[in-house]
Amino acid sequence: MITAGIDVGSTYTKAILLDENDNIVGKAMCKTGFRLTEAARRCFDAVLEEAGKTESDVEYLVATGYGRDQVDFKDLKVTDLTASARGARLMFPGTRCVLDVGGQTMKAIRLEEDGKIKSFRMNDKCAAGTGAFLEKTARYMGYTVQEISNLLETSHNPAEISGVCAVFAESEVINQLSLGTPPADIMQGSIDSLTTRAVQLMKRVKAEPEITLIGGIMRFPTMPRTVEGRIDSIPNLADGDMPQFLTALGAAWLGRLRFKKLQAETVTA
Repeated sequence: MITAGIDVGSTYTKAILLDENDNIVGKAMCKTGFRLTEAARRCFDAVLEEAGKTESDVEYLVATGYGRDQVDFKDLKVTDLTASARGARLMFPGTRCVLDVGGQTMKAIRLEEDGKIKSFRMNDKCAAGTGAFLEKTARYMGYTVQEISNLLETSHNPAEISGVCAVFAESEVINQLSLGTPPADIMQGSIDSLTTRAVQLMKRVKAEPEITLIGGIMRFPTMPRTVEGRIDSIPNLADGDMPQFLTALGAAWLGRLRFKKLQAETVTA
């Protein structure tokens, strides 16, 4: 049995195929762009090709994320809060708090001992607290997203970027450049500023260990390290690019749960 999870984010769309033993049999990621339905279909086709499967092999598909309503071939939709919590618990069963930093939003989700969501807070009114701001900062200084990780590793004296909104923060970046501040220190200063917002969100939900970090921004190694330096525990971080896929993973798992329930209802009907 194969189930699929598609996380249509504001910047990237992610898809995962999961078998009945919780094994990931395929994953794919595509730029979302402005046509969300097309992005979802493109990503689904990509994950099928990567796994060597066809659409008929997929028993159930769950859509989540910013564009979940635009996935016109879904069987079910769930919120990204629910999917993120489930994906984090699937990867790290002891998770009690999830910090998700995406392209346009940042979320802190506190979980009960059984994995149910107890409370959450979001920073979705300002792009300065998201990965989109970091990417914009890098591009402004002439660097690609792929170059950010190596650039950050050369920072020795992070700049102070304290703007509370993207407009003010961008002004600070411009000012730092005019002062001759190295781009690496400006980028790390932006990471530090983002981390401050993340820690504030976690405090508001009264986060406690284990804390699991998810979202595309976690692929920059200095981000998890900076978060670790601000909290009293070592956070969980999945290997490679998996932090960006955990919401899709959670959606796929919830799809399997729902499909099994439907099967059971059919048998007893």
